[in-house]
Amino acid sequence: MPYSSVSTCVSFVYELTCFDLLTDEEKELVANTSVTVNYKKGETICKQGSFASHIMYLEKGLVKVYIEGNPKDLILTITPKGNLMGLQALYEGNSIFLYSISTYTESTVRLIDIQIFKQLLRKNPNFAFRIINILNESTSQSYGRFFSLTQKQLHGRLADILLCLSRKIFKSESFDLPLTRSDLSDLTSMSTESVIRIMKDFKDDKIIEIDNKSITLLDIPRLDSISARG
Repeated sequence: MPYSSVSTCVSFVYELTCFDLLTDEEKELVANTSVTVNYKKGETICKQGSFASHIMYLEKGLVKVYIEGNPKDLILTITPKGNLMGLQALYEGNSIFLYSISTYTESTVRLIDIQIFKQLLRKNPNFAFRIINILNESTSQSYGRFFSLTQKQLHGRLADILLCLSRKIFKSESFDLPLTRSDLSDLTSMSTESVIRIMKDFKDDKIIEIDNKSITLLDIPRLDSISARG
């Protein structure tokens, strides 16, 4: 199997140290030219096709990055705090956001002027190299995600999502899920009915335990096996 459940995770969680690579003067520049905005659950942070005026740093919360579609959206990533968003809008000749971002939970976002961000990339090679690495890591993760969506059966797709949420987002075998069954449907490109049925299968087989919105992964090796088999 060319992609493991780790690389097919819906969100790549960066160990984001790029701002540590800025000089004191550059950090002050970012602080003086950026603003922090609080968003309620379900609010839109940026809209696909709108003018890309800022790079966004998620200081708190959990959001989804998605391409708008009809009748269903395509969720590209679930993004937790500590991540940059909007980097894909940086290439020359582009001036719009290529996707939308909205919140799963109350979130705090620092909006960094995109022209200031480009200035930092031009002047600080270590910072620029780290941003290139982040983009490459994101691209690699996307390959794994689309492999999961197009090559795996329904049980394998849902196993991937549960393992990702446990390992990459909440870093625990037990967590309160802020996503609805409809959200899981969008993430796995299956119907809501299929998500509910497979979640019940996993529960009946004692692979997971569900208590309202709380989920506990009881048998991670079996989930890994289901993911690997696809």
